[in-house]
Amino acid sequence: MVRWGFSGLTRFANSFIHQNVAEELSHVFLRVALDGHVASLGFDGPRDAEHLGRLVDNAIEAAGAQPTDPDWPGLTPPARGILVDHGDEATAMWTADERARRVADFVAASRGLETAGFCSTSASLVQFQNSDGHILAARTTHATFDGIARTGTADGAARKSAVGIEKLDGATLGARASAKARTASDPTDLEPGRYEVILEPECVSNILSFLLAHGFNGKAVEDGRSFVRLGAQQFDASITLRDDVTDPVMVGIPFDVEGTPKRPLDLVSGGVTKALLHNRRTARKAGAESTGHAVEGGGSFGAAGANLVLSAGAASTDELIAGVGRGLLVTDFWYTRILDPKTQVVTGLTRNGVWLVEDGRIVRPVTNMRFTQSFVDALAPGAVRAVGSEQALLFGGWDSVYLVPALHLASWNFTGGAKG
Repeated sequence: MVRWGFSGLTRFANSFIHQNVAEELSHVFLRVALDGHVASLGFDGPRDAEHLGRLVDNAIEAAGAQPTDPDWPGLTPPARGILVDHGDEATAMWTADERARRVADFVAASRGLETAGFCSTSASLVQFQNSDGHILAARTTHATFDGIARTGTADGAARKSAVGIEKLDGATLGARASAKARTASDPTDLEPGRYEVILEPECVSNILSFLLAHGFNGKAVEDGRSFVRLGAQQFDASITLRDDVTDPVMVGIPFDVEGTPKRPLDLVSGGVTKALLHNRRTARKAGAESTGHAVEGGGSFGAAGANLVLSAGAASTDELIAGVGRGLLVTDFWYTRILDPKTQVVTGLTRNGVWLVEDGRIVRPVTNMRFTQSFVDALAPGAVRAVGSEQALLFGGWDSVYLVPALHLASWNFTGGAKG
């Protein structure tokens, strides 16, 4: 698999640009199988005969040193891909001046608050080929703006990603970040306990990342550490989750590093668990077919979700807030760590703004809190009170992309302040 393209990054801190970089992307991923002896190597650099020849020689040598792999599933046979083009010509050619203009708009809209963050653009062409004659190619672009505005006692965050940079409005994002910072200023403590929560999309994407890695991953099921029970009503009926590279808002390419074409895949439909993510290795062991979710470096880890779409509901942000009796509105999670993959108990902290909501009104900002919560229980039947109508496109690990709304959940277990 060969990936080639360009990326640009403009970073700012203390409300001025301090770094602007651009780089050519040139990555080759090579897998060699010699009579059941398998090795994979990646290379970043010039694609000339000398460097590629050395990559091939090293891969062959590494394969020869490996024991026979009894679970080697073989090469992906030739298969028709799907026609998906998540490329934007303007973004592929965008200049540093245009990124800087969006930074300037963000800073101006923050109305004197200290700001920091980045604006990035990326464009790449990707081609896969194997010795069985299977060939696929695609292109993708994306642009991201991620910024914070800061008062003396609080940070407010705003971020947006899209296929094209013209979708990023620095002024709108700056106004949102500064409003959050100002309303989150001078927070006071709140007693730990169980509260209703409105989790903004950044929190929701964090939840999904754990459910996918430790639950819907075919390797996790194979190892006996997954909560997934296919065909069971494990989630609230309002939860419908799919992996869908064909969604027009998505970014990415329609095949994985093994050359398996991706297809829309329903993981959860109306709260019922429907499917798992597989690469060729886990699919073979499960007696299934690969779903196109192999990732580079994921041999021991398994499959990874790529284009996750959590279906939107009907509630506006104001309606979500109005539906809360007594609870918290949370912007971000961070430092999240899984304690038990089987039950999906995760601990972490809030960040970038938390507010107490009483009788459908935001009452006051509160200090950051620690939580310890089963993500499966939080989304269980009857636990989801409302789903937001607006979705946000967000990036996660392993090049995963999430298109998710906010959620109003019945109960979330806050176990202490940020310091304990």
